[in-house]
Amino acid sequence: MTASLRPVSSSAREVLELLEPWVRFGGDPIIVRTSGSTGEPKDVVLSRAAVLASARATQERLGGPGHWLLDLPVTGVAGLQVLVRSVLAGTDPVVVSEHDDLESAVAELVGSRQYASLVPTQLHRLDAEGRLDLLSGLDALLVGGASADPALLDRARAAGINVVRTYGMTETCGGCVYDGLPLDGVQMRVDDDGQVLLAGPVLFDGHVDQPREGEWLATGDRGEIDDDGRLHVLGRFDDVIVSGGVNVPLPAVERALRRVEAVGDVAVVGVDDREWGARVVAAVVPVDAVCLDGLRLDELRDAVTERGLPRTWAPRQVLLFDQLPSLSGGKVDRDRLRQVAVSSSPPAGQAEATASSTGV
Repeated sequence: MTASLRPVSSSAREVLELLEPWVRFGGDPIIVRTSGSTGEPKDVVLSRAAVLASARATQERLGGPGHWLLDLPVTGVAGLQVLVRSVLAGTDPVVVSEHDDLESAVAELVGSRQYASLVPTQLHRLDAEGRLDLLSGLDALLVGGASADPALLDRARAAGINVVRTYGMTETCGGCVYDGLPLDGVQMRVDDDGQVLLAGPVLFDGHVDQPREGEWLATGDRGEIDDDGRLHVLGRFDDVIVSGGVNVPLPAVERALRRVEAVGDVAVVGVDDREWGARVVAAVVPVDAVCLDGLRLDELRDAVTERGLPRTWAPRQVLLFDQLPSLSGGKVDRDRLRQVAVSSSPPAGQAEATASSTGV
């Protein structure tokens, strides 16, 4: 693969070699290709000014430049920003893939401030392996890119990790709201429909062949801002499906299922259904092999109502996985889950039958 910044491609070291003169001396806007986790993949145009505004605001919020651990693909904005922050700090990032394991990579971090950036899936796997303590020496661990189980974040903090929850997207040069508060220069508000809007120097120029329009970016996310000025993201507008004439917010169902003792990881999606219009499907990773045979649809449906949610929101199909399928950036591949759900669809009239799948 030829190293390039339009779009960003190739290995971490090769991209870093291109980024160093771009950060220091200038250059044309770069292009980052989105993962397509919320729709069709898009090529996002990011100016040098926007990328550096984001990186500098991050340094300021975290307490200064530091030595970064890189365990994300640099073709995505989160991994790319680890490289940009490293260039600004004058440090050489520790690339996990260049080491035998995470422990040996972490041991290479030096200096008074040490940072890393992960997606929730990576943190979940460390938790499942009982290795959260590996990151306890970091000054900050940025966790973003997808919704994270609050209980997982609590366990990480209990293990001594300084977790900083980030919210943002490729169009904002990565995370621009940290622990609910916007980075310096970033503005946020919620419109009358409950949609999160963002503005500021970190915004993208537009998509290829489609310049950005207006000062504010409509994120497609639902949210609310509390009395302390903190943003709480409630999910995407397209995370609400209509099943049997009832609006079902999938993130709420997912949060309820995460509290089931036998559930190690879970993702909830909606798929077309001839009887219901759309049905709720729970993709579950049991905590261990013992739970694999015992985890059944009725238990998950009961868990939803036991937590005060309507029975109409409960899943009508469950898929069992050894590990949830993921995109290159670590986000859950929900399109793949929908495909598996359709191929494992219960017979007509038996929408509450259990369909299982181990692996993808």
